[in-house]
Amino acid sequence: MRELRIRVLAGVFVVAGVLSWAGARLWNSIGTLPSVPLAAPIVLAVIAAILLATALSIRARLKAQRERRPEAKGVDPLMAARAVVFGHASALVAALVAGMYGGVGVFLLESLDIPARRDQAIYAGFSVLAGVGIIAAAIFLERVCKLPEDDEHNGAGAAPAA
Repeated sequence: MRELRIRVLAGVFVVAGVLSWAGARLWNSIGTLPSVPLAAPIVLAVIAAILLATALSIRARLKAQRERRPEAKGVDPLMAARAVVFGHASALVAALVAGMYGGVGVFLLESLDIPARRDQAIYAGFSVLAGVGIIAAAIFLERVCKLPEDDEHNGAGAAPAA
């Protein structure tokens, strides 16, 4: 599996943000802009917390295994792989969602004098922060579950055929 690439996530964030900002401008000119739900930053923060807890749990179990503690529980490789896949998917979706809320939030900055719009801008800002938290937790989870490099695959240990 390929590692998460910050450039790809940043690209998804920026493209979603620009499209969302343009869409919010268009929607606002036609009618009423849909509101940013209060639950958005909460749900994103819960996902970030789950990813972080998973990473910390796996890291503690791997450390206990390395130290050969008698009470150490092993880490099932399939469970670790599933956790990494969940982290990858969560990071990609979080980049998209954070970009969307970021674009709407930038649009809402034009009308902070209206209390309802100010609240929506705050919710959008917290959603972006929670999305960044998901990305950070997913990258941390990926680093925790990364296997050590094998010299045979790098070509350092391979001898040329005679």
